[in-house]
Amino acid sequence: MRAKAILSYDGSFFQGFQKQKQTNKTITTALESALHALNIRSDIVGSGRTDAGVHATGQVIHFDLPDFWVDLHKLRYELNRKLQHIRIKHITPVDEKFHARFSAKRRLYRYLFKQKRPSLFEENYIAHYTAFDPLLLSQALSAFEGKHDFCHFHKRGSDIHTTVREIYQARYRKFGDYSLIYFEANGFLRAQVRMMIEAAMQCASRELTPDQLQEQIDGRQRHSTSLAPPSGLYLARILY
Repeated sequence: MRAKAILSYDGSFFQGFQKQKQTNKTITTALESALHALNIRSDIVGSGRTDAGVHATGQVIHFDLPDFWVDLHKLRYELNRKLQHIRIKHITPVDEKFHARFSAKRRLYRYLFKQKRPSLFEENYIAHYTAFDPLLLSQALSAFEGKHDFCHFHKRGSDIHTTVREIYQARYRKFGDYSLIYFEANGFLRAQVRMMIEAAMQCASRELTPDQLQEQIDGRQRHSTSLAPPSGLYLARILY
């Protein structure tokens, strides 16, 4: 039986989602270790990778269960007993053709930051940006909307067939002392969200002009390669 699980995790305890040769501190390694302890030898497949320090409130994975695992409520309970800094929210049976990555239609990310320096208890979960113009930030984010070739907005090294992605929404909102950036797209390239946020914040602080941002979006010239801090980024939801 193929199972779909929705999970959240505290990315500050891990070196990213994807399994790595040089470290065991990854989300995938922790999940597969917990599954193996329950005699489930399936690999897991995630809806997407998150970088070191990036969090999730709605990551989706799939894996295949042996015949003797039919009680998914018990499975969720047993996995959560074994996992640290990862919480399985739901496990449901799905069709064998379901694929956590390739079946996904939309992906939603949220980025949380504040102008005041985050407290000791916030610094792993909220990013810090100082003075910026909210209107310029909103204008910069809106430039990302639509279908573009984001060849200048990703880290190299990923196995991808195209760098074209469609951004459905890119918005800025303010909630008291906290600021929120919201991205919704059909998919994202490696580190694309962090690179877009940093470029938008550079526009909002007048370090980058709107024309320079547009040149980079159009693939004509790269002006910014910096990444926003991972602490404020959350993979929020996957839509199928």
